[in-house]
Amino acid sequence: MPRKPIPALSRRMFLIASAAAAGTLALPMGILAAEPEHPAVATLAFDGDALLAGGASLIRSDDGGHSWTELSAPEVIQTLATHSERPGRVLAGLASGGVALSEDGGRTWESRSDGLPAGQVDAVAIASQQPNMIYATVRDDGLWKSEDSGESWSFAMDRPWLEEAERNVLTLSSVDLATGMGGIWIYAGTEAGLTRVPDCFCRWQDVQPGDAMDALVSGDAPPSEAPLPEGEAVRALASSPSAPETLYSALPSGIWTSRDGGVVWSHLVEGSASAAAVHPSDPMQVVAVLDGVLQISRDGGATWTALAVD
Repeated sequence: MPRKPIPALSRRMFLIASAAAAGTLALPMGILAAEPEHPAVATLAFDGDALLAGGASLIRSDDGGHSWTELSAPEVIQTLATHSERPGRVLAGLASGGVALSEDGGRTWESRSDGLPAGQVDAVAIASQQPNMIYATVRDDGLWKSEDSGESWSFAMDRPWLEEAERNVLTLSSVDLATGMGGIWIYAGTEAGLTRVPDCFCRWQDVQPGDAMDALVSGDAPPSEAPLPEGEAVRALASSPSAPETLYSALPSGIWTSRDGGVVWSHLVEGSASAAAVHPSDPMQVVAVLDGVLQISRDGGATWTALAVD
């Protein structure tokens, strides 16, 4: 199948926001001047040590957020995913529909949307053990998968049923845990809470103690003793391959973390959190958007520092 290049957006002039003096986020003009329906930073991802921030534009920092470079963006980016075993590989879900793939850290892009239905792509993920296996959720449709890096797609399963309604998936994370079938869980944050499915795609299920087979038998496993807040939207999920049992989530109430694969959660910091990512080899290094400000923690969320362009 021929690959279709995506035309790059024109580069925008870089400006420094006056808010930098107050310790708030300062980003290039294209990020600051985002349209209201498209957040300034909708999604974050680590590509090795580099940090990517996507939304109305796309920027990359290769020095821990001290300086930024604006990259060509394949339209408005809704969500990003990377893989620790494939440096440079970046998967983007687009607000206008479809997905795009970069193999050079976000500098150039190719469309990988043939076979996907129309509609905004809210979440993407790359399988933790298989970098050519990718997942995408389409607004008001369901979960789709590709085994060839997006050259072709097949329908995997419907949207989760939570609180008496089918819910859109806002974020995905493929997590390598022994309790999953084949060692894999696909965690999904929805507009009404957290759910997950083993890689058999048998059934969406609550996060509970025990393995996948226990959870598939209704009532066989007890519910979590300390779940995320009931009914709250889970806007972002992040897991480091170096410590897959440690999860971070971004909710309207702040950043939460779990050290046991999502069974027990603790509240790290208050504020409206809309995006999060964790370093692939350092699970203590986390970035998040809190109350519209891009911040970084290097101690697992105990303390936070705002990032700004010098």
